[in-house]
Amino acid sequence: MKEFIEFISKHLVDTPDSVVVEAVETSDKTIELTLKVGTDDVGKVIGKQGKTAQAMRTLLTAIAAKDGKRAILKILD
Repeated sequence: MKEFIEFISKHLVDTPDSVVVEAVETSDKTIELTLKVGTDDVGKVIGKQGKTAQAMRTLLTAIAAKDGKRAILKILD
């Protein structure tokens, strides 16, 4: 899951070297992913009206459901 979010994010931003994804298992079945990008690239990851971020969260939810888990994506500025 971490690699998936990292792959998508690196292809959306202008500076792919600034993309950092951290994964923390908060409970038995919950994984919290934190996405950090450069200050100029935050808008590209979030998208217009948050549609890009919502699409990433939807795909992440589908991947996590296959493993019987729940995933949360946080985007930091």
